[in-house]
Amino acid sequence: RISWISDIIVVVSSENIKTMKTIIEKYGHKRVMVVEGGITRHRSIFNGLKVFAEKEFSGHLLQKPEVVIIHDAVRPFVEEDILSKVVMAAKEHGAAGAIRPLVSTVIASTADGCLDHSLERARYRASEMPQAFLFDIIYEAYQQCTDYDLDYGTECLHLALKYCKTNAKLVEGTADLWKVTYKRDLYAAESIIKENLSQEVCVITDAKETVAQVGFLLSESLKSQIKVEAVSTSQSKNDSCLQNILSGQCYNFICVNDKKCPFQETQQLVDVLEKSDVPLLYPVILILVRLDISENNSFSIGMEELTSIKKFARETKKKNILVYGLLIQYK
Repeated sequence: RISWISDIIVVVSSENIKTMKTIIEKYGHKRVMVVEGGITRHRSIFNGLKVFAEKEFSGHLLQKPEVVIIHDAVRPFVEEDILSKVVMAAKEHGAAGAIRPLVSTVIASTADGCLDHSLERARYRASEMPQAFLFDIIYEAYQQCTDYDLDYGTECLHLALKYCKTNAKLVEGTADLWKVTYKRDLYAAESIIKENLSQEVCVITDAKETVAQVGFLLSESLKSQIKVEAVSTSQSKNDSCLQNILSGQCYNFICVNDKKCPFQETQQLVDVLEKSDVPLLYPVILILVRLDISENNSFSIGMEELTSIKKFARETKKKNILVYGLLIQYK
């Protein structure tokens, strides 16, 4: 999703290598290689860095990067903006890392479990990820590490300072860099993902005046609440416009038309979704809005059409695409 990152090394424990490779293959991740980690954080990071130093891994030729980013999987919501900031700071200073204000006071205890002293919270910051380094600096630091550093250390920025005299630039991070540490955090993370996915919708209409007018009114009314992309059928025939929207990982679509059985266009959209690189980790919502512009005041839909809609919805549900229908009488 970030084109300027050339290679991605995922360091995992030996018992999870097969699972990680399955995930990478299932969702079509590119530029990703899996490396076996060590028994500690620093040993795992060092294993990842060695891949670039060796220039070849599992038959893949790797070019040593100018800057390497170190990030941990327990912070899943890192944005491109903070990655870019730490990279640019690392290019200038040799090392950089994201920080956040402390939300709790840090205290030290005595051997018998009593309060020894507390730190003045305003003077300190929480070290977060991502962190970025000139590759030669961080690799040299790890090469000089003692076993004690590798077994008990946790701060990469400290290694760059200790062994390479590189004083890291600290970059103010965003609130979404929090760690998924406990089981309850998984539920919070899922809620954030669902909330983000619900903030964008793509409204698709054909070029007919009546349909286009309804699509326009719908888009305008939604814009005050969420991000809206409007696409006409004539635009989407070559799929390029839809592909651009899908690259932003839109998961919600409203298709407005006045056809009795609009499945051909809908099937095209489903096909585009399946061919895209968007991993359908969460259901795609597809709302079919059919306009009834006849003079008849009664709402009606034939049993044959209803059966077709239900069958279509059952098939797409297997692909994690949820189809809903809405019939509107329009004058």
